[in-house]
Amino acid sequence: MSHEKPTQHQFQAEVGQLLDIVTHSLYTDREIFVRELVSNASDALEKMRLLQLTEKEIFDDQLPLEINITTDETAKTLTIADYGIGMMRDELVENLGTIAHSGSKAFVQSMKQGGKEGGNVIGQFGVGFYSAFMVASEVKVFTHSWRNDGEHLVWTSDGTTGYSIEDAPGQRRGSRIVLHLKDDAAEFAKASTIKHVLAKYSNFVGFAINLNGERINTVEALWLKNKSEVTEEQYKEFYKFAGHAFDDPRYTFHFNADAPLNINALLFAPTQNMEQFGMGQMEAGVSLYCRRVLIDPKPKKFLPEWMRFIRGVVDSEDLPLNIARESMQDSALFRKLGQVVQGRIIKFLDREAADDAKKYAEFYKDFSRFLKEGVATDFENKESIAKLLRFESSLTKEDELVSLPEYVARMKEGQKTIYYQIGPSRQAIESGPYLEAFKSRGFEVLYLFETIDDYVVSALAKFDDKELRSVAASDVDLGETTDEGESLGKEETDKLCAWLKESLANRVSEVRLGKRLVSKPAMALQSEGDMSPQMRQMMRAMKKDDFGAAQVIFEINPKHTIVKKLSAATDSNPDLAGLIAGQLLDSALLSAGLLEDTHDMVGRVEQIMEKALG
Repeated sequence: MSHEKPTQHQFQAEVGQLLDIVTHSLYTDREIFVRELVSNASDALEKMRLLQLTEKEIFDDQLPLEINITTDETAKTLTIADYGIGMMRDELVENLGTIAHSGSKAFVQSMKQGGKEGGNVIGQFGVGFYSAFMVASEVKVFTHSWRNDGEHLVWTSDGTTGYSIEDAPGQRRGSRIVLHLKDDAAEFAKASTIKHVLAKYSNFVGFAINLNGERINTVEALWLKNKSEVTEEQYKEFYKFAGHAFDDPRYTFHFNADAPLNINALLFAPTQNMEQFGMGQMEAGVSLYCRRVLIDPKPKKFLPEWMRFIRGVVDSEDLPLNIARESMQDSALFRKLGQVVQGRIIKFLDREAADDAKKYAEFYKDFSRFLKEGVATDFENKESIAKLLRFESSLTKEDELVSLPEYVARMKEGQKTIYYQIGPSRQAIESGPYLEAFKSRGFEVLYLFETIDDYVVSALAKFDDKELRSVAASDVDLGETTDEGESLGKEETDKLCAWLKESLANRVSEVRLGKRLVSKPAMALQSEGDMSPQMRQMMRAMKKDDFGAAQVIFEINPKHTIVKKLSAATDSNPDLAGLIAGQLLDSALLSAGLLEDTHDMVGRVEQIMEKALG
């Protein structure tokens, strides 16, 4: 074994500049250096594990494949040691004297060329190692290679002037990194600080991590296991751990993919929607990993805002480990990964809805608001999210739900439009005047009960190339009614419409014959483009009431007894006719959700009763 004198080395010409970038700009949080050094240790152990399968002669062969971390507050040092492959003298120069030199990449390449799989190797050695100089004034790397002819060496550097390599007798196999901490980084010599950082970033590293003799990483990286190897109980425990949750998961989605990106994911939908309990808006709950190592606990814009209820882990080997969060979130790879995962989640929910409609209905009851938000805000995926929506309809019983694909599948021949009505309840919709013409012609109408539904149908506009239309839209034409019954003549109807337009003055924009009315005397419709009743209600709740009066089209049913008698009363009893006209309009506005003040209506009812009683 050789005993060479200490050798002094200068870093590459660009190292000083690159070191400055690494230690001041590349990482957002200083604590990230622990993650990087543990990742490198795991990398070295993974290489050792693979070499043990093929090599007979290995130095110090009985050592366990584990990482040992020691803190010393008095000496202000942090030591991270592994029993991995270690380094020869030339490897120290190559790996630690050259920023961003990828020992891992070269190793994987050689393993693949040799027909073996080195896929679990983490990170890029060079840049990750130099993150140590964010906190250390001096770094020493004690090492002995796995090769029997390796030397006992120590590499020393202050991260600026260069480095030295000298003999250090008595080393075990692997690498032991000793960080002499800067004064402003003394907290990293505390066991409590390091334990917190390990729990945050390195909980799922595949080798044991011991801190001052205590095993830290006790939770398995279930997302990398085969689904058949994981029990329901393990999934529940992992969900509670990863999602900081107290309930059980309602859905568990465990998948992996090789193309277009390498992905291993374990995702959950909660049982409880905490937003329903007034707990404020949920925060994104999917963490991003690269080979078991945390990249970002809450990556912004990874999944769209409406998916904030999803919890879990996405792990991709394709992500570069040594990258700042800000840079990553701007990268095309990051966006592509998010799109793939998002698409898989939507397909998963669609499949679950088809496989167990009852379970999905329970989920939908609690989480429909998120899906509706998705349709209203996620332009790229709105049609696929719309498949997840569920509604009551004129053909279902109360609390029985239908999807848009089911509605389309049972549309009448020649029907090109999906009809809906927004109202506060099923009873309110079915007691109103809008539905009966559609029912009499056999058209199914979807019932929408929430204010947000107005946004949803506006944003969606079409589904499966079928236009979505409100049954209260003024320009819906269902053709002539075939209902029996004596009607006012055309001349009488035109005269009554003109009289009503004059009598109701500025309260209506148009009065016309209603082709959709069956058993009701009249209905109020809104002009195309006017603000919907639901939108008006929302604006009033926001104390914004400068949107003007609704532009109302008033339709009458010339076959209805009240309308026929009103026509006669315009000549015989004009005072009573005027009161009846106002009452008919207010009743129609009330059904449409457009009556904003009921005081006049109450007074008018009393006047009508007085006249009726003589």
